[in-house]
Amino acid sequence: MRITTWNVNSIKQRVGHLLGFLDEAKPDVVCLQELKCQDDAFPRAEIEAAGYAVEAHGQKAYNGVALLVRAPFTLSDVRRGLPGDPEDEQARYIEGLVTGEDVAPVRVASIYLPNGNPVASPKYPYKLAFLERLRRHARGLMEAETALVLAGDYNVIPDPEDAADPSAWASDALFLPQSRAAFRTLLAEGLTDALRACDPRDGIYTFWDYQAGAWPRNFGIRIDHLLLSPQGADRLVSASVQKHLRGLDKPSDHVPVTVELANG
Repeated sequence: MRITTWNVNSIKQRVGHLLGFLDEAKPDVVCLQELKCQDDAFPRAEIEAAGYAVEAHGQKAYNGVALLVRAPFTLSDVRRGLPGDPEDEQARYIEGLVTGEDVAPVRVASIYLPNGNPVASPKYPYKLAFLERLRRHARGLMEAETALVLAGDYNVIPDPEDAADPSAWASDALFLPQSRAAFRTLLAEGLTDALRACDPRDGIYTFWDYQAGAWPRNFGIRIDHLLLSPQGADRLVSASVQKHLRGLDKPSDHVPVTVELANG
C-alpha cells in the first residue's frame, strides 16, 4: 500500500499537477492539505474519473484537507476535525479507515498543522495547542492497535539537518524550540518518522519557498511528515520524496512524500 501526503497549495490551481501525479505514481491513498476551497468547489469529478474515491473537509479560501483512496481499497469511518476544541472551526484534519482484500486495515489522517507565525500573535499558542490535541488524539487512536499513519504538513522543522540554513529559521514558529519539543513529545507517544527511518541523510527537503530563489538554490526545509504507529512502522517498506514535482510550471511550494507499507 502506497500512501502519499501533499500540500497542494490550492487544489483548483494544482489539479492538473495532481492528476498527473496520480497517473504517474498511482498511490493507493493520498492525503492532501491546503485545498483553499469549500467542499462543493473541490474537483471531485476529475479525481473520481482517475479512479479515486474522495472525502474532503474544506474551508473557503483557507486550509482544507482531503483523503483520496484508489480502488480496490475502500475508505470508511471518516472523521472530520481534530477533537479537543469544539470551538475550532478551521478545516485542518480528516481521518478514515482504509481497507482492502488481503490487506490489514490502516487508519490514515491528513493533517494541516497551523503555521504559527507571527509568533507574538494568537497563532502561535494555537499551533502548540493543536499539537497537544494531536498528541492526545494519537494516543487514543493507537489504543486500537490498528496501523496508523498521521500524514501531512506539520509546519515543524524537526532538526537542524532538516533545513538548508537552520539559522534562517531560528526565530520562526516552524523551528522554535517549543515547536520542536512539541513534535518530539508527539513522537514519544510511540510514533516513527517514516522518512527518517528509511533515510537519515541531511539535505532532504519537502518545501521550497517561492521567494529569494529558494528552489534553484535548494534552500529547502523538511516539514511534511508521515508518522507511523508501531503497527504501521512494522509494515514500513520504503519512504521517498517526489522532489521533481517542484520543478513543474506553477508548482506547489511543497512536494509529495510517499511511504510504502507491506500488506500486513
